Amino acid sequence: MNIRHRLSSIACGISLLTACAVGPDYHRPKFETTETFKETGGWKPSEPNDVLSRGPWWNIYGDDELGKLEAQIDISNENVKSALAAFDQAQALVAQARAGFWPTIAGSIGPQRGAIGDAPARTTVVGALSANWTLDIWGQIRRTVESDRASAQASNAALAAAKLSAQATLATDYFQLRAQDQLQRILDDIVVAEQLSLKITESRYKFGVAAKADVVSAQTQLLNSQAQQVNAKIQRAILEHAIAVLVGQQPAVFGVATSSMRNDVPTVPAGVPSELLERRPDVAEAERRMAASNAQIGVAKAAYFPVLTLSGSDQYSSGAFSRLISTTNRVWSIGPELAETIIDGGLRRAQVAQARAAYEASVADYRQTVLAGFEQVEDEIVTLRVLEQQAVIEDAAVAASKEAERLTLNQYKAGTVPYSSVITAQTTRLSSEETALTVLSDRLQASVALIEALGGGWSAPRP
Repeated sequence: MNIRHRLSSIACGISLLTACAVGPDYHRPKFETTETFKETGGWKPSEPNDVLSRGPWWNIYGDDELGKLEAQIDISNENVKSALAAFDQAQALVAQARAGFWPTIAGSIGPQRGAIGDAPARTTVVGALSANWTLDIWGQIRRTVESDRASAQASNAALAAAKLSAQATLATDYFQLRAQDQLQRILDDIVVAEQLSLKITESRYKFGVAAKADVVSAQTQLLNSQAQQVNAKIQRAILEHAIAVLVGQQPAVFGVATSSMRNDVPTVPAGVPSELLERRPDVAEAERRMAASNAQIGVAKAAYFPVLTLSGSDQYSSGAFSRLISTTNRVWSIGPELAETIIDGGLRRAQVAQARAAYEASVADYRQTVLAGFEQVEDEIVTLRVLEQQAVIEDAAVAASKEAERLTLNQYKAGTVPYSSVITAQTTRLSSEETALTVLSDRLQASVALIEALGGGWSAPRP
């Protein structure tokens, strides 16, 4: 019978002792949720197409360019790569912990030279095989594996959170960039209108029906708008650089072509609060951290109990390598060893107390993460609802300001109002269009923020 079989025979004799694991079994703390979100009162029902599909959440916006950029997040974003590496590391720690279930077997072979008394020195070949097996009677290894597995699942959720954060940031920057494109069009139109106004004032001044001050005022207004036209390019460039970094490219070799901005905002169904416990990756991460901390209590408690180790060795010694494996040259031993710490100055008690405190902290972190999730959803729902109401008013204000500008310019041509009235009308129109654009941009960004707060359609995997 070889040493492996001897160890297995002894292990079978005490296998019944390994059925228990000290420490509390994990149960996720209950979190009472309301039936609905507070701010969904008056919330617009979602249209058939305004739902998060089974595919990428950004498809709800129907923007091919955004889709192409989002697809690069998983491949090229450096923060996502870092989170993926952390997940791989956590999985490796689980494998390391599982290795503790199995015996450690080591072998060696080599020459030894020595002499006994006055006998001449001689060289012998020594081969040795040793094994050690720490039996997991009290579940210390099992609790360690349980903790490491929960930590790996938390890392997986952290990876999902990193992806979602990068995706949401990209979508937000993208819609801000499109808002800058739209602002450039508004300023282009304003400049064209003010150039026309300048020609009118110059013509009226030429025929002596307008003062020189009107021409100067028209020139000043045009120059101010042209300055805004140039300045608007700065923010667009900054946003383009930010998007480049998000997709893992250098700004110098990256660009987003100018395009129009959508003028509507898809409605995102908020669902029910309890779904956040499964749909937000940060909540799932906090819950898994809590499970890992709970298992560490069992690891600390197991230190109170004796450690049973099975060990054995098999050694051969011969003056010739060809006769090394021979029963006459063999020395073997096998047996159990029980080790127990008798006095530790309260170390184990303190370690258990530390593990319990760490678990209580993780419970508080979990509950706070859930509350923060509820807060974010409520914030974005009320933001979207109010901004939608404001958008209706701002659109009406834009239409009215354009009509006021047209009428005022006609009155100026007829000589019934001074040119200052034209300037006021044009300034009001520009301000109205900029405000309406800001509201539209804010609505799109709020819809992205709501999707992120809802977990982006992500679902927590089963533990």
